[in-house]
Amino acid sequence: MKKIVLTIGFLFVMLLVSACGSEETDGSGDNSLENLKEKGKVTVGFANEKPYAYEEDGELKGAAVDIAKAVFKELGIEDVEGKLSDFGQLVSGVNARQFDVVTAGMAINPDRCENVAFGEPEMQYGEGLIVQKGNPLNLNSYKDIADNPDATISIMEGATEHAFVKDEGVDPDQIQSAPDIPATFAAVESGRADATTGTEATVRMALESANQEELEFVEDFEQPDVDGVPSYGAAAFHPDDVELREAYNEALAKLKEDGTVAEILDNNYFNGETNSVPDDITTEKICSGEIK
Repeated sequence: MKKIVLTIGFLFVMLLVSACGSEETDGSGDNSLENLKEKGKVTVGFANEKPYAYEEDGELKGAAVDIAKAVFKELGIEDVEGKLSDFGQLVSGVNARQFDVVTAGMAINPDRCENVAFGEPEMQYGEGLIVQKGNPLNLNSYKDIADNPDATISIMEGATEHAFVKDEGVDPDQIQSAPDIPATFAAVESGRADATTGTEATVRMALESANQEELEFVEDFEQPDVDGVPSYGAAAFHPDDVELREAYNEALAKLKEDGTVAEILDNNYFNGETNSVPDDITTEKICSGEIK
């Protein structure tokens, strides 16, 4: 009798733990398109990085967000709710079902493709460099940083620029990590770092928004000759959400063709002509390493 009671007790505890665990994430249930349409809402993960995805006066804005809103509207879902996350936690967040899709202009690359399922590319972009006013160390490229062992650079955690600067010869000891763009700017302003980098649109817009007179954008910055530049940004999905990703891609293709995506880019600090993705660039080619 005691064994039966103990067994029942053990099963009850296990069921209770399982139930509690299922409530830890927002999207632990059916994440199919039909279920999202039934709920009438999709939750997107973003990292507060202008001009891709950010919150301002309680409103979710940015090129990647606006593209996602247009796509989901095409799919019959009007309500797009944002969930803020550190950039470096976005991939693990979508895989843990904390949100349904990442909309952060995240660059597609083969390493990320092993952990998350990207939609088709929505935009392309290059890199930018921010230094102290007057550029005292005369840093005009990542190679300039590599050639000066005393120079340091602050980069947002999880950003592709960590790999880019290393590929250009920058020693890991010269690289500092920071949780977000404002923190990288603060490092340069305070002298803890000599430069920071990010996508060109991000650092340009962040510098203008900060109204920071102690920093400047390097206008003659030399783009690195490394795999992943230019970068192609896309929405990212849980690997199991094949139907949802395919439906998203189908609607995205329609919005690219009718000019909606280019118009959204134009309205978000991009050039709709130069930042649009050529038709022959696909996620499959980027993930496979065919396009570098």
